[in-house]
Amino acid sequence: MRSVFLSKWQRFLLQNAVSTQKSQCFSCFYYSTICLRLHHPSCRSCVPLFRVQLAVWMIWNRVNEFSASLTSSLVTQTRTINYGIRVFAEKKDHTAMNIVLSDLVKAGRVMEAQTFGLVTEALVKLGKEDEALGMFKNLDKYKCPQDGVTVTAIVNALCAQGHAKRAEGVVLHHRDKIAGIEPCIYKSLLYGWSVQENVKEARRIIKEMKSIGIMPDLFCYNTFLRGLCERNLKLNPSGLVPEALNVMIEMRSYRISPNSISYNILLSCLGRTRRVKESCNILETMKKTGCSPDCISYYLVVRVLYLSGRFGKGNKMVDEMLEQGLQPNCKFYYDLIGVLVGKERPHFAVELLQKMKASALGGYGPVYDVLIPKFCRGGDFEKGRELWDEAVAMGVTLRCSSNLLDPSITEVFKPTRNEEKLRLIECANAKAEEKVRRRTGRQSRRRRRRRF
Repeated sequence: MRSVFLSKWQRFLLQNAVSTQKSQCFSCFYYSTICLRLHHPSCRSCVPLFRVQLAVWMIWNRVNEFSASLTSSLVTQTRTINYGIRVFAEKKDHTAMNIVLSDLVKAGRVMEAQTFGLVTEALVKLGKEDEALGMFKNLDKYKCPQDGVTVTAIVNALCAQGHAKRAEGVVLHHRDKIAGIEPCIYKSLLYGWSVQENVKEARRIIKEMKSIGIMPDLFCYNTFLRGLCERNLKLNPSGLVPEALNVMIEMRSYRISPNSISYNILLSCLGRTRRVKESCNILETMKKTGCSPDCISYYLVVRVLYLSGRFGKGNKMVDEMLEQGLQPNCKFYYDLIGVLVGKERPHFAVELLQKMKASALGGYGPVYDVLIPKFCRGGDFEKGRELWDEAVAMGVTLRCSSNLLDPSITEVFKPTRNEEKLRLIECANAKAEEKVRRRTGRQSRRRRRRRF
């Protein structure tokens, strides 16, 4: 038999496994039959509970690659422990990660730079940026050097969540360690300030880059543009287009051509403010300046057209996109069909479905599952039956019930929006008539007084 020595973190994980799983499930796990568990229908419900146990199995499996026998010396090998820490960091399991880190320190092993990067990223995502910075300051405890790799790792982790100020503090105290990697560091800082939508600080970073001879590239300007547009969306919607176009002019002055991502950032913000005319103008500007719109560009413009009630123009825009040879994915159609159904325009949604089928994308089931109930509950059972038969003939698996096609079962909901509008108009007219009557009455009383 194997002589197995369990460290503290292994005992913790095994106790967790025993307390949360049935004995048969644990035995399956212990004998490395996780693949069967992932595929066997009776065990699928247990999969979410194997968050920690699966990681341990992976670690043990890694150790078994070195030797057929599992010993304490193999378990505590540096690469194995680092591998375990990375697994827990990716799972964002703070407790298990700390236990293994503690064992690493006690065993006097070295934490690899890649491991530190994943750990800090996990900590910052969990809102524990102080703990991440504390680990960076005490890297000597983990026998990991404070060099360009680890400085980049902590800066990237902080900036990814918008902690640009704290990241700048790290850079300030370790400038001697970032020689040669300044472009990467500055891009992270720029991203961090842009996440905060702090345009002033983001512009400062760009100026600093230029002052030390680092020319901002397309990524830098797109990052800055995103922060600028998001800020204007909230504080200065009228400045969205002019300020964004000024940034693009600046880009061209440095021979950096704005790409579809640059314009899509602006189009996204314009769509969220229902700026229909400006969205269409930006799409035309893209074509004139030699930047070909992509599927996302068309999607953003078509969506705002549908939301503003310009259904015919939106469909023409889709036709234009297809004529350009662009083939959108299923999500493009799913979202736009959902918008049309929500705006009570299912017939336009059917037209869009026909375009989707012409592209031979597949994945039509969700569309039929939305359209068939929409027509039936709207009282158009004939159209609902037509779509049902069409889907069955194509071999599409439907999740909606066939009971929807029965008028004696399905309750019909007639749209009340028009009736509500008529009532509002009637109320407005009644108020206007009342005002006219009052005004006429006053005028007649004044005339009588003048006579007397």
